[in-house]
Amino acid sequence: MTSCTTSRPSPTLHLYLERGIVSHRRAGRIAHHSVAMAEIQDRRSRVSVPGGRPLHEYVNLYICARNPMMYRRKETHQSLCVVRVSLDVLDLPGVVIADRNAPSDYVRFSASPTGLAMVDRALVFARYWTHPDDPIEEMRHKSIKCAEVLVPDLVNVGYLTGAHVSCRESWEALRRMAPQMRLTLNPDLFFLR
Repeated sequence: MTSCTTSRPSPTLHLYLERGIVSHRRAGRIAHHSVAMAEIQDRRSRVSVPGGRPLHEYVNLYICARNPMMYRRKETHQSLCVVRVSLDVLDLPGVVIADRNAPSDYVRFSASPTGLAMVDRALVFARYWTHPDDPIEEMRHKSIKCAEVLVPDLVNVGYLTGAHVSCRESWEALRRMAPQMRLTLNPDLFFLR
């Protein structure tokens, strides 16, 4: 599971390394740089997890980071890293699985870890979500590609296991900020191949 953050020297990455990953609501109280798109956050602000809390009270982790959001941010790849998160978060209390992008129409939510059974792995991990001859299927697949693990409030720093970067420049910048972090050079994740 992954979360996107900036890899240039900024308060955001330092906060991840010091405090872990916080929910959108908690992040609103902390100086940070967000890579989230405002229109998507507006939609997310109107969603509540059935039987749970407002979506903005959860840390959202993509099951597959090579997804439409990353594609939209590919031009800024040098200033991004994808933080790897331990699968152990699946066993934390209150964790919920969304079988597609959480604010999407037709999304299903289920408690973790059993909720993973409803995730269509073939579609989530497909290389592409485009269907040029079928725009309805493309919209559906695009949403499924962004399936999420929702963790209440906070993913503690102990669950952060490393990061992916797109290029040597990002590697070097992140290595200076976090010399202890396990880094992987993965341009494909950032749509650079």
